[in-house]
Amino acid sequence: MKRAASASVLRNINRSAVLDLFRYKDSISVTEIARRLNMSVPTAKRIVEELMTRDLVRSVGITHAAHVGRPSSFYEFNGSSHAVVAVDINGSEIRGALINLAGEIQGEVMTNRIPDDRSTNLDWIDDTIAGLLSIPKSLDQEILGIGVGIPGITLPDQGLVSWAPSLAWRDLPIKSLLNEKFGLPVYIENDANLAALGELGFGAGRELKDLVCITARTGIGAGIVIDGLLYSGHNQAAGEIGYLPPGIEWLGKSYSKYGALENVASGYSIVTRAKKALKEAGIQKDEDHLVARDVFTFARNGEDWAVRIVAETVEYLALTVAIIACLLNPEIIIFSGGIFNAEDLLIGPIRSRIEGVIPYLPRIEVSPLGNRGVLLGSVVLVFNQIMEYSTLRPFS
Repeated sequence: MKRAASASVLRNINRSAVLDLFRYKDSISVTEIARRLNMSVPTAKRIVEELMTRDLVRSVGITHAAHVGRPSSFYEFNGSSHAVVAVDINGSEIRGALINLAGEIQGEVMTNRIPDDRSTNLDWIDDTIAGLLSIPKSLDQEILGIGVGIPGITLPDQGLVSWAPSLAWRDLPIKSLLNEKFGLPVYIENDANLAALGELGFGAGRELKDLVCITARTGIGAGIVIDGLLYSGHNQAAGEIGYLPPGIEWLGKSYSKYGALENVASGYSIVTRAKKALKEAGIQKDEDHLVARDVFTFARNGEDWAVRIVAETVEYLALTVAIIACLLNPEIIIFSGGIFNAEDLLIGPIRSRIEGVIPYLPRIEVSPLGNRGVLLGSVVLVFNQIMEYSTLRPFS
C-alpha cells in the first residue's frame, strides 16, 4: 500500500512538472520535456498522452530539425478546452467571471452587495454563478468547477467559512450549499490567498516559487506562496496581516472587525482619516462619496491634509513589508488592490523607507492583473485541485 501511494504521488509530481512546462511555453516536444525535467522519454510520452486524453494538451504538428536528427512532434497547452466559474467577494461588491485555463475572460458580471447581510449576499452569489453558467460557450468546453474568494478565514478542506466579519458569516458551509445547488465541484479560499495564486499563474509571480501578495481593498491581507505552494498556517490564518500591530501602542486591545493595521493602512482607514482631517481643517468636500482614490488625487494636487495621510500610509506599509521580508525572505512582494492603483505615490517611497534597514530587499511590484487577481486565482485553485496538482520537483 505504501509503495502504491508513493508511486501515485510521484506520478502527480511528474505530471505537474510537465504541466508547468506547457503553461509557460508556446509549444514543446516530448524529448525536450524529458531533457528539461530529467525524466525518461517513455515517462514524458505517457504523461503527454494522458494530458491529451483529458484534452489539456493538443498536438501542433511535426517540426523538422534544421540539422541532423529526426523530426519531432510538438504539443501545446489547450487552455480553451476547460473553464472555471470564479467568484470574488470583496468589501462592496460581488464580482464573477467565466475564465478558461489560459486566463481568458469569457464573460464577467458584477453586483454591489450589502454589508453584514448574510442571506441576501448568499442569494446574490447564487445569481452570479447562475448568470456565469448561462454564458454561451463552445460545445466541447467543460466547466471544471467553481472557485470562490472569501474576505475572511476559510477552512478549504471542510468548505467552511470560519469567520468573515464583513459578510457576517461564521461557520458557514458554503461549499456544500453551492455544490448542492449547482452540482459542480466547489473550492473556497481566502481572497488574499487566491490573489497570490493569480499572480503565480498569470501575473508578476509567473515561474517563481516564493512570493507574497499583499492585498489592500476594504481590509488588508497577504497570500503567501513558499516553494510553489500556498502556506496557510496552523489555523488557516497565515497572512492575516490586517491584525498586525503597527506599533506597541496597538497592543493590549481587542479588534473584532478591522485589525490594527487595517485601522491605519487600508482603503477603509484612508477614507476614515480623510474625513476626520477634512472636518478638523474645516474643508468642504463631498464626504459621502469620498473613496481612497480621491485622497491620492488630492495628494497629487498638493493638498496638505491628503499628503499627510498618504505619507502615514507609506510608513505603515513600509513597516509591514520590512517585517514580511525579514520573516519570509520572498523573491517578490506584490501589491494588489484598490489603493495600489496609486503606484506613483506608494511603491518608490515604500522602497526608499526600508532600503538599508533590512538585509535583503525583495522586488516590490504592483500586480499587473488589476481587479481580476482573485478571479484568476480561482482558476489556478480549481485546476490545481482537480489535477491534484503539485509544484514539487520531479524525480528522475
